[in-house]
Amino acid sequence: MNKQFQTGLMWFRRDLRVDDNAALCMALQACQKLHCVFVFDRDILEPLPRADRRVEFIRESLLDLDEELRQLGGTPGAGLIVRLGQASEEVVTLAKALDVQAVFAAHDYEPQARQRDARVLGALAEAGIAMHTCKDHVVFETREILTKTGAPYGVFTPYKNTWLATVTPHHLRSHDPAPFASTLAPRPVAMQQAVPSLDAIGFRKTNLSELKIPTGTRGARKLFEDFFERMDDYHETRDFPAVKGPSYLSVHLRFGTVSIRQLAATALQRQIQGSHGAAVWLGELIWRDFYFQILSNFPHVAQGAYKREYDAIQWEQGPHAETLFKAWCEGRTGYPLVDAAMTQINQTGYMHNRLRMVVGSFLVKDLGIDWRWGEKYFAQHLNDFDLAANNGGWQWVSSSGCDAQPYFRIFNPVSQSEKFDSEGKFIRRYLPQLANLSNKAIHAPWTAKPLDLQMAGVALGQNYPMPIVAHDVARALTLQRYAVVKKSVKSP
Repeated sequence: MNKQFQTGLMWFRRDLRVDDNAALCMALQACQKLHCVFVFDRDILEPLPRADRRVEFIRESLLDLDEELRQLGGTPGAGLIVRLGQASEEVVTLAKALDVQAVFAAHDYEPQARQRDARVLGALAEAGIAMHTCKDHVVFETREILTKTGAPYGVFTPYKNTWLATVTPHHLRSHDPAPFASTLAPRPVAMQQAVPSLDAIGFRKTNLSELKIPTGTRGARKLFEDFFERMDDYHETRDFPAVKGPSYLSVHLRFGTVSIRQLAATALQRQIQGSHGAAVWLGELIWRDFYFQILSNFPHVAQGAYKREYDAIQWEQGPHAETLFKAWCEGRTGYPLVDAAMTQINQTGYMHNRLRMVVGSFLVKDLGIDWRWGEKYFAQHLNDFDLAANNGGWQWVSSSGCDAQPYFRIFNPVSQSEKFDSEGKFIRRYLPQLANLSNKAIHAPWTAKPLDLQMAGVALGQNYPMPIVAHDVARALTLQRYAVVKKSVKSP
């Protein structure tokens, strides 16, 4: 078989796996000899806290990836080359040092990543080295799903319907690297070092292992096998944070330790077999594609509202706003479900999807705080942070995004608590100081009788705060705040 290039370089980024890796298979088929690299990018790492679960997750997952590459190649010394530096420089330097003719990678859709890739492409071109990229992180990208007029969708349901009408087994086919495994080259002698320790890249261990968050492809496989047994019930369990309902695969989708095609294919097959739970879960995977195509086609959402007129809203500012925001961040709002959810993200880096909507709505529509403050906080703390989904979610709760909830739909944090954590199990898990309250009082402690509070060991204003805002008053203020866009029907 004639191959296009003698030597190539596979650049892993958001696709930390061997199985069903489209870019890796493309590279293996195109090259007689292939090296593999991952770069801990200083441009990404430098702003992060020195103890960051995501960095530790990546590092542990690279151990899996390195082992998989060595097992796949069966060549002594084969495996992953790991570099620390600016990716836009390290990849080019390594490509020259290895005398490769082409660099391969999967598409990345975030604005900064696209700028990075443009710099790499230009530098490689100057050195006479090609760069080839392909789709891997989504099922359908950018402009593959369009309206009948050839425009990107801005509303989810018609997008989903077209997605389902378009998808075929070809789109979900698996990319098997095994037939081309002999292409994998041994690492050069000077690059035989193992995956570096956290200390070596300037980071410290976190509570990742204590939280028992499984890493790498083996961790993803274990989670998916567990979820597969629960998938049929997903539609009934997904909204209750005290119940084991979600797949918990979001961090693995974020870093590509699991294939979106394999997940979507499984969900689609189960849907065809009549599983309502699988159909609802597939819808969540389609939402993921939807938000990626929004970010790709409307990049202005990374800085402001999808519906530009919503940028005219006047948010709370000054010391009072900062005080409210700090209370929200630290789980001291006086609304137990909100505070439990914020405690969860602060302690674990995870937050249940229903709770993301509840705390987001509370920040924006109860406290009057700019949604971008919350978006940034989630970006700093979520293990599964993905710009497209995080931005889409925050714009949804703020009503400024595509297919967002209407501006007048304002979640009542007490009603949400009573509906989705009726027995207070989730609240008690993260707010033990409220554990002895009754199932009724735990959702709104300030409404409990003084004797009941005393018997439960709850001292409002001491070991648990009074509400920092009255929901009914806040709701009225929010409707006034949003009046500036009340009659607007503009689109991007």
